Amino acid sequence: DMGGWVGGQTEYVMVPYADFNLLKFPDADQAMEKIKDLTLLSDIFPTGFHGCVTAGVGPGSTVYIAGAGPVGLAAAVSAQLLGAACVIVGDMIEERLAQARSFGCETIDLTQDGDMADKIEVILGEREVDAFVDCVGFEAHACGCNHGKEAPATVLNSAMSLTRAGGQIGIPGLYVTEDPGAADEAAQQGSLSMRFGLGWAKSHSLHTGQCPVMKYHRPLMQAILFGKVNIADAVNVQMITLDEAPKGYA
Repeated sequence: DMGGWVGGQTEYVMVPYADFNLLKFPDADQAMEKIKDLTLLSDIFPTGFHGCVTAGVGPGSTVYIAGAGPVGLAAAVSAQLLGAACVIVGDMIEERLAQARSFGCETIDLTQDGDMADKIEVILGEREVDAFVDCVGFEAHACGCNHGKEAPATVLNSAMSLTRAGGQIGIPGLYVTEDPGAADEAAQQGSLSMRFGLGWAKSHSLHTGQCPVMKYHRPLMQAILFGKVNIADAVNVQMITLDEAPKGYA
């Protein structure tokens, strides 16, 4: 539902309502020096930041980030920017976990068996976190020995299990109204088997939906330009040519 405007990876881009939609950098030379960082303002950095804001991350927070893809890594560095005391990142791919550790995160390998609360306790000395950010979404897979099996509600259930009473859960990860390729009929209709009663009993706040990028992109630009965050290093941005874009997807 893009209103007839499709695609942005091309030599030239037409921007509808450009005087409103575009973020103007104050100095062109300064912007080019940090262009790898600033490019992430278009989506990834604000989305990760939004997940942390809606999860209530603040000074001294303990935070669990589900997923160490680009948005998950952006959420992890956003949690640090917001003052988190400890940021834990969970994923199934060791290279992504190593990337999270490269800027000071604790990590959990989700391919390994074991109770998640036990693993949290080893790191924090307690079995719950203050804030939880779901950067995986409906394409989640089961943990441990069943990690190859699709389990679209597993992150949401982990969030309610691992977040302290009264805590907040930010869900920038994508969930859909229909998923025709899902393993069961309910999930095909977007109906997931969640332990919602647990979240209710623990008085959780859950925040979902698409990121309002323009709410955040100017202050995050300032954080980049004044050297408060190195988002390109955190996400491991690699520059490729436009012709190489198909290889990038592969």
